[in-house]
Amino acid sequence: VQLQASGGGLVQAGGSLRLSCASSARTLSSYAVAWFRQPPGKEREFVAAISGSGDSSQYGDSVKGRFTIARDNAKNSVYLQMDGLKPEDTALYYCAARQGARSSRYSAYGYWGQGTQVTVSS
Repeated sequence: VQLQASGGGLVQAGGSLRLSCASSARTLSSYAVAWFRQPPGKEREFVAAISGSGDSSQYGDSVKGRFTIARDNAKNSVYLQMDGLKPEDTALYYCAARQGARSSRYSAYGYWGQGTQVTVSS
């Protein structure tokens, strides 16, 4: 499975961005998909995950209430809507996929995209 993340950019604090993760999988519904991020000089952090069917999702504590993960299996894509962005959201954002249930552990995911940079200015 190949994943392609896009949609990153530079935005002012309080602004919004929508990240996309396009997949080569013909049956994306078989894969749970997650977003992780890695701020400069820090460890990778869980952001959000969604089940294969899209009926359940979970979020990291730092983004709850501000970010929304969604998917469109007909388009083989998963999205991360980011609202109320803060400077501390600045990071390289990765999407990842795994067969089976969603997870917040990055070690559970075997397929990774290349990352898209999000920079939030104060």
